[in-house]
Amino acid sequence: MLIDKLKNLRSRYDFLAKELSKPEVLSDARTAAKVGREFREIESTLPLIEEYERTLAHISEHEAIIASDSDELLVEIARDELPKLRHEMGRLEHKLTLALIPPDPNDGSDVIVEIRAGTGGEEAALFAGSLFRMYMRFAELKGLKMSILDSNPTELGGYKEIVFQLKGDAAYRSMRFESGVHRVQRVPETESGGRIHTSAASVAVLPAVEDVDIEISEEDIRIDTYRSSGAGGQHVNKTESAIRITHIPTGIVVTCQDEKSQHKNKAKALMVLRSRIYAKQQEELAAERANERRLQVGSGDRSDKIRTYNYPQNRVTDHRIGYSAYNLPQVLDGDLDNLLDALEKADTEDALKALE
Repeated sequence: MLIDKLKNLRSRYDFLAKELSKPEVLSDARTAAKVGREFREIESTLPLIEEYERTLAHISEHEAIIASDSDELLVEIARDELPKLRHEMGRLEHKLTLALIPPDPNDGSDVIVEIRAGTGGEEAALFAGSLFRMYMRFAELKGLKMSILDSNPTELGGYKEIVFQLKGDAAYRSMRFESGVHRVQRVPETESGGRIHTSAASVAVLPAVEDVDIEISEEDIRIDTYRSSGAGGQHVNKTESAIRITHIPTGIVVTCQDEKSQHKNKAKALMVLRSRIYAKQQEELAAERANERRLQVGSGDRSDKIRTYNYPQNRVTDHRIGYSAYNLPQVLDGDLDNLLDALEKADTEDALKALE
């Protein structure tokens, strides 16, 4: 029942307020940030809760007046106002229910996006390039700042792998549904026979995390250097500026070679490593809640086929929600709004069901 959830929320708010007054909490930057973030989230809903409680009280007063049947004028006024109050109550209940959906802890974060060519050889690498250009155009339309962290281009203009960062308040919110396997069906640019092929590329969206979120011990990593190389094996420079970092406890390996400076490549590689470790932790938490929500938001699951881009039919299909649209050129030019709105709506519906 909504009223019980609101009571629990107030109790949680009071508890967090006490926690934020404790020196041991304030002295731990990570704990203080986490508690403070939850405290502010609940605090932002208090005006809405108070409005709901006032409306609920007014409804009770009007119902009491009608039940008493003591003053004909007051009863008439109460009967006239009660439907309006109940309508307002319905509106407030809907807003409060939405507000009670737990916020994604990564909202507001910058993101690191990794695109890797999958099955399909050179055609898959070309498709990875198409996805990269789609996100690059999408970033421009959303006012997000893009910077390439690492890339492994092919001679025909595709990518075996490309890693980039998107910065902006809406970065994670805009990209959070993109993790997974993207599939393309088209006549390959590398073939003249006219047969339709199916290729794939995987996309991973990782929240960019700060040092305070993930601590990496020097003892837990191995750093190797090597020469940067471009498409076709051509050397970008003759110094060993490229960096490979191996995180020994998890086995995660990160490379970065886009900068000429070894120091800059190391800084970028460590940033990607922190994000991958964080994403791995998030995946493990999500696995514990598997099947709770259809979209598995925030799970970073890269094994499931999530979307197909069908060139002959001019169609884009998102398999998670059964959404199809026949505007492939616009989508590949970065117009993802309708698709993302449909995913957002489905995710909200799932979250509301989980509250019942």
